[in-house]
Amino acid sequence: MKAQQFVVIGLGRFGSSLALELMKMGYEVLGIDHHEERVDEMSEQLTHAVMADATDEGIMRSLGVRNFDCGIVAIGDNMERSILAAILLKELGIKQVVAKAISVLHGRALSKLGVDRVIFPEKDMGIRVAHQLVTPHLLDYIEISKDYKIVELIVPACMNGKSLSELNTRAKYGCSIIALNRESGIIVAPTAHDHLYKGDIVVVIGSNDSIDRFENGAMNQE
Repeated sequence: MKAQQFVVIGLGRFGSSLALELMKMGYEVLGIDHHEERVDEMSEQLTHAVMADATDEGIMRSLGVRNFDCGIVAIGDNMERSILAAILLKELGIKQVVAKAISVLHGRALSKLGVDRVIFPEKDMGIRVAHQLVTPHLLDYIEISKDYKIVELIVPACMNGKSLSELNTRAKYGCSIIALNRESGIIVAPTAHDHLYKGDIVVVIGSNDSIDRFENGAMNQE
């Protein structure tokens, strides 16, 4: 099931990029930062933006953070605050906690705390991570233009044993499977007679709308 509500802690470059992309995709986002100017910049663009100390349990409870489906700690300038915020999100019982790491050591600490996913963001990774968070089978996302993208998706159990001719993605969804990646190797330009198996990785190209239809239709029948 896709998460519907996100709380993003830290509205710097990475956090704001991720939060705005989630909004663009139709999700509700609460942004939290202790810098007033960052909150002011985002107040009209997010569902809610609040200036608050994300390490204060009382404040976080009052904001209803524990009711959110996913919490993202995007603090990039203070390792201690990042770790404390992640601990608090876990203690509040948020289903999925994701955190940005600013060093290998920081990432190890977050993993040991039980953070569900640790991110080492590159430049402009916020948009890519936003798509990965809301699409269960998505491994990677590359925007090739404003309207077209390439994605890597893990084949779910509902597609196990199906041939590409059975899926007929071009006719049904308007997108094309251009490669298969499995333990035995990579198949480039697979034919209609090639079969998919659970755990394979498919590389799909198409318009944003066509791939969204494919993800929401064929990929989520489990």
